[in-house]
Amino acid sequence: MVTAAHPAPRPLVLPLTGVRAAVRQLGPNWYASVMGTAIIANAGTTLPVRFTGLRTALTVVWALSFVLLLVLLGARALHWAHHRDRAREQLLDPTAAPFYGCLSMALLAVGAGTVLVGQDWLGLEAAVAVDTVLFTAGTVIGLVAAVAIPYLMVVRHRIAADEASPVWLLPVVAPMVSAAVGPLLLPHLPSGQAQQTLLFACYAMFGVSLLATLVMLPVIFARLVTAGPLPLPLTPTLFLVLGPLGQSTTAANKFADVAGGVLPAPYAHGFTAFAVLYGVPVMGFALMWLALALAMVLRARRRGMGFAMTWWAFTFPVGTCVTGTEGLGKHTGLAVFDGLAVVLYVGLVAVWAVAAVHTARGLLSGRLLAAPRRALPPLPPTTARTR
Repeated sequence: MVTAAHPAPRPLVLPLTGVRAAVRQLGPNWYASVMGTAIIANAGTTLPVRFTGLRTALTVVWALSFVLLLVLLGARALHWAHHRDRAREQLLDPTAAPFYGCLSMALLAVGAGTVLVGQDWLGLEAAVAVDTVLFTAGTVIGLVAAVAIPYLMVVRHRIAADEASPVWLLPVVAPMVSAAVGPLLLPHLPSGQAQQTLLFACYAMFGVSLLATLVMLPVIFARLVTAGPLPLPLTPTLFLVLGPLGQSTTAANKFADVAGGVLPAPYAHGFTAFAVLYGVPVMGFALMWLALALAMVLRARRRGMGFAMTWWAFTFPVGTCVTGTEGLGKHTGLAVFDGLAVVLYVGLVAVWAVAAVHTARGLLSGRLLAAPRRALPPLPPTTARTR
């Protein structure tokens, strides 16, 4: 019985410390580190060069991406459980909401790596099962994001014309990743209707993402021309434009790889021709944009651009260009594409190492998950000094 002398105990309220406090500032942009790590393994599997230990190294990198994915999924679950106010802020923030597309692409990239190299450790049957789950979840999330984020941009976000950003491409490029990795599951489906349905579903998602990109890309370029360079921390996001370019070239080549055993001859030959006729000019534009983005990054670096999580934009988009040129090398037989794939892959590994080291340092120091500093209140006006 509770008496005045013995009042009811009050619930213990713990301060925001430890893990709960750390995940408050954790945004969906952190999934970019998973994508950027997984693409190292995925792109490395079809390199035109081979050497001892490469396969093992790629499998280790895939395992690292898998662990990172699990850790981030758990951390984001804590974020939504304990900091729903912050999660809602991020969803209604036009600079943060597009990064929800990264969740889809992280699931898809790790799933693809599971079949490509993870089967060495898990076995083929288990690898296909894992990829099926991750591909299904990633595709559903990607399609929802491709509609929901643009919807929020129209009806809830308030965006000025000079705020257009390459980050807008993230939710609409997610279905293109599904289109590119979906063909990996075709050999494990029953022949006939099941395989054809998945192939044409991937082709439809190719169209969803490509046309959405063609709508957004002119707006982004117009902002650069009319409003000038992006703010220094956002300059690396210029590399995000490479994502739909390289990934669509990759998808077109993957369609050509599998169409022969799935579709009648006229359609199979059409996919093979399309892979080259589409991929070569698109990859040419990708190289032009890569040169432009590099020039802008060097300019920003000279003006003091420091590390931020946007540096992960250097990884996955470049990786899609690697897989795109690898596919073109296979279907054209031209050594120039093989050489370009190797050069891009070396650059990919280098920028991944830089981003990974800086991210690890930022986590250990606590800087990357620290709450933003509040502006100090203005000082009161000083009175005139007496003489």
